[in-house]
Amino acid sequence: MPEIVIGRDFDDLEKYGTKGTIFLGKHIVGTGEDAHLTSPLLMDILRPHVICISGKRGQGKSYSMMIFVEEISKLPDEIKKNLCALSVDTQGIFWTMKSPNEQQIDLLAEWGLKPKGFDVNVLIPEGQKHIFDSAGVSYDDVFYIMPHELTSEDWLNVFELSPVDTPGILLQRAVNKLKKSKKEYTIDDIIEYVKKEKWFEKEKLVVENYFLGAKGWGIFGQRKKSIKDLILQPGKLTILDVSITPQNVRALVVGLLSSQILEERVKARRLEETAKIEERKIERTPMCWILVDEAHNFVPAEGKTPASDVFAKIVKEGRQPGITTLFATQRPDKLHPDVLAQADLVISFRLTSKADIDALKAIMQTYILFDIDKYLTELPKYKGAGIILDDNSERIYRFRARPRQSWHAGSSPVAL
Repeated sequence: MPEIVIGRDFDDLEKYGTKGTIFLGKHIVGTGEDAHLTSPLLMDILRPHVICISGKRGQGKSYSMMIFVEEISKLPDEIKKNLCALSVDTQGIFWTMKSPNEQQIDLLAEWGLKPKGFDVNVLIPEGQKHIFDSAGVSYDDVFYIMPHELTSEDWLNVFELSPVDTPGILLQRAVNKLKKSKKEYTIDDIIEYVKKEKWFEKEKLVVENYFLGAKGWGIFGQRKKSIKDLILQPGKLTILDVSITPQNVRALVVGLLSSQILEERVKARRLEETAKIEERKIERTPMCWILVDEAHNFVPAEGKTPASDVFAKIVKEGRQPGITTLFATQRPDKLHPDVLAQADLVISFRLTSKADIDALKAIMQTYILFDIDKYLTELPKYKGAGIILDDNSERIYRFRARPRQSWHAGSSPVAL
């Protein structure tokens, strides 16, 4: 049965055929009890994309995210070596990708697949090692954030301070002065600068306590590895476990790492183009996939987080440097509209909230013949059934996601 390829324009389809694609699932033909699975549904992996996945809780968002990671791992070496991935794990469930999915062995057999564990690299904040160790949760490496990498605006965002209130003004003065006088500095250095400021003692104490609290987040220290060593390695699949990190701090960490990835890939593109012009070979920095679960908490429709600006930049400009972003959310109406507007692939599982359906309608109504809720209503009632809007072909497909080959820890517990 001929495959359906999404995310690939006609020229690339003519040139590459199905080479450089990943297997997402199968096309659904028919509705209700008459629905049945037909053609394999493949997705382009050679070009960068902006992908949004939405759906109610328990319908397969996090599950489907890891299908993408599994498929990247299975690519031929000639393609895989030019890709890497960073998956932001907000629930502490992705580390189980190392183990094969023995619990669905019969279902996998129906799809012609076998249980398989994958070589993923689990990163945790260094200051949280003792928590992971005591819980018996395995990890592969730790990461640090350097305080001097943060701007005064980053600090304001993570502390939720106004730049025009007294504590915010004091913070900005201290951080900006320190940036001018020292190339690298610690949180203790910031605290010392706050103490030196000629200001009311009460406000100084408030700002000092904010920074003292930041020391307890476990994310700051002297970095041992660069972003290239940690993430941007050929074929490297990285899980960033921020499940026990406060949300604003999560956004700070993810925003900083994403900003560094963007910076490295912009440099790499210049080198790649120069090498192409001069007809010489270079060692490539791999194109990066950034996969974010609960994305509305990182790029919200209202308000701002420390990750908002960098993701707004990546979704608008990330195609040229070769960065793919995948945002998964159960509340598409809470996700920033620019993210939805820039998405060339939208995957949606079952939704019932009118606000969420309307958010999808806003980007689909230009060339879809009838309302999106009709597509969603006509889906079969089993898990993993969804729709895909492919902006490249301006078509919409019903599909069922393939089962995971690796162990999924995101299902609900059972009392019995």
